[in-house]
Amino acid sequence: MSRAKGKYGEELAKYYLEQKGYQILSLNYRTYFGEIDIIAKDSSYVVFIEVKLRTSCRYGLPSESVTKAKQVTIYNVALHYISNIDILESDYRFDVIEFIKTDKITIRHIKNAF
Repeated sequence: MSRAKGKYGEELAKYYLEQKGYQILSLNYRTYFGEIDIIAKDSSYVVFIEVKLRTSCRYGLPSESVTKAKQVTIYNVALHYISNIDILESDYRFDVIEFIKTDKITIRHIKNAF
């Protein structure tokens, strides 16, 4: 995915989450071993969110590209964030937000995706 398309998907997800009442804590949180697209607060949960956007489903749904290896990376980055921000007493969740952009944009928010 091009960086511009990825940025567009992340902006759509940020807007979507804000409309749902989420508090955005961090965008593109990077460490030397990976990145999390969005970190947000949803009620008592700190939510680590991977955003996927595709313009067709020729190669499957966008969420299907969040492989086990990608999940491990996100998990490790989340551990880094948790330990550095000192939020050890919170509840955590890993979500995926997928967009399919054809004639219209279809969104699916998968809570507790992994």
